[in-house]
Amino acid sequence: MAAGQGGKGHVIKGIHRAMDNFKYEVARELNIPVYQGSEDYWGNISSRDCGAVGGHMVRKMIEMAEKQIGGK
Repeated sequence: MAAGQGGKGHVIKGIHRAMDNFKYEVARELNIPVYQGSEDYWGNISSRDCGAVGGHMVRKMIEMAEKQIGGK
């Protein structure tokens, strides 16, 4: 999440940290060189790579939801 959002607007209180961890997990899977604790500065990462992280996050969340709904 971008700096300054501070987790506001999330439906589940405290979810900001979990989503941040998820973002960095996906970035690692895609071999994108960002590291947790870098204060969310991704200015040296291309827009394409940043978008790939977001896209893969959404894909994984949809897969998790489908498994949960399907009872698997």
